[in-house]
Amino acid sequence: MIPGLGKIDPRQMKMAMKKMGMQTEEIDDVIEVIIRTKSKEYRFSKPSVVMVKVSGQQIYQITGEPVVGGAVTTESAPSGPVIQQEDIDLVMSQTSCSAEQARQALMQTEGRPADAIIRILTGG
Repeated sequence: MIPGLGKIDPRQMKMAMKKMGMQTEEIDDVIEVIIRTKSKEYRFSKPSVVMVKVSGQQIYQITGEPVVGGAVTTESAPSGPVIQQEDIDLVMSQTSCSAEQARQALMQTEGRPADAIIRILTGG
């Protein structure tokens, strides 16, 4: 029950959200979600994750019990940029290169797709 709103049928809530331009989508088969801060790491195993789209923004709601760890050291933090699959796909589509070539170019350009595309096209 939501405070101040009384008992609301989940179906009515979904319809009200739709009228306000909000869309929800449950993300299935989530194995793990990790949130890292400078001082802690929150690790959710098998969480329930719902994506809410509102005003062009995507909001992710994570439900589950996290295991909270201490500070993340530089040894355990990922090294280099985090390469997104959509960036790899973009570089591949613009240069006709392989996924591995796109990934390497993105790593060399600190994850910047435009620079990776130029690097591949100029043979750099």
